[in-house]
Amino acid sequence: MPDDIHDALLIYNPTSGRRRHRRFAEIEQAVRILKDAGVAVELAPTTGPASATGIARHAVEQRRGMVIVCGGDGTINEVVNGLAGSPVPMALLPAGTANILAKELRIPWDIPRAARLIPAGAIRRVALGIACPLGTNHSADLPRAGRYFMSVGGAGPDGAIVNGVHAGLKKSTGVVAYWVEGARQLVRYRFPGLVVRSGGKERRATIVIVGRTVHYGGPFKITTGANLFEDSFEFLTNSRLSRLGYLACLPPLFMGTLRDRQGIEAWKATDAICESADGEAVYAQVDGEPVGPLPLAFRIVPDALSLVTPGS
Repeated sequence: MPDDIHDALLIYNPTSGRRRHRRFAEIEQAVRILKDAGVAVELAPTTGPASATGIARHAVEQRRGMVIVCGGDGTINEVVNGLAGSPVPMALLPAGTANILAKELRIPWDIPRAARLIPAGAIRRVALGIACPLGTNHSADLPRAGRYFMSVGGAGPDGAIVNGVHAGLKKSTGVVAYWVEGARQLVRYRFPGLVVRSGGKERRATIVIVGRTVHYGGPFKITTGANLFEDSFEFLTNSRLSRLGYLACLPPLFMGTLRDRQGIEAWKATDAICESADGEAVYAQVDGEPVGPLPLAFRIVPDALSLVTPGS
């Protein structure tokens, strides 16, 4: 990390993830660790949905040396949408449910241990994904035209799960809430078709995963060819139309052989247009946050964020 960074704003979600009763003590310990390394830290708790985005934008206006986000992938997503396009670097203290980005960067799920990695970290400029409703001017003000995301997006069953998960259950049980909603959707989901146009080719499927990271959620790795430090997505689609077809994909998913299954297709590209095939509502998500129904465009935005990564 450059020697001229001496101040940081630590944005934390007091309701994210597990062990909430211990988190503030761990955050205070992290603040002491960073102070000993020459970085003065001010705390900024989130106050509700989307508040982290406003806090991060204010940090850019104040020309903070660094923003540290302590929370899960949803809180990270909010901070990313406040920092995108700015030179202010973002560091991570994992404290959420899935912690996809932490897994990708091999940051320990321990706040004090993660804090010790920050002073010796390297700052790298990375691309971000953005999900834009069709019809918006993509060359205009991107934060208003769509939603940036760091790790993974998608549409289909995963979008239905994210849009349907009970907020109170998520707050009290964490990742269990997604498994509960996943079981509910497995019974009621109709598997409507969607059309994905990318790289000059049209594909029909019932789910599309838009990966910037290898990790997806829980123990799963789906877009295993994705690379956070490349200016591209890896897309993966499944054209299976039935519940039994999806259930049959679970063992290969756990074993890492999903791509060998019939109906699975994966490719790399910088953009895709995703639409419902028959007019039935198909919902989408980015970084585990709902972004509404299709149609949407997923695009890469190069050189969009400064990210503090663990030193080699």
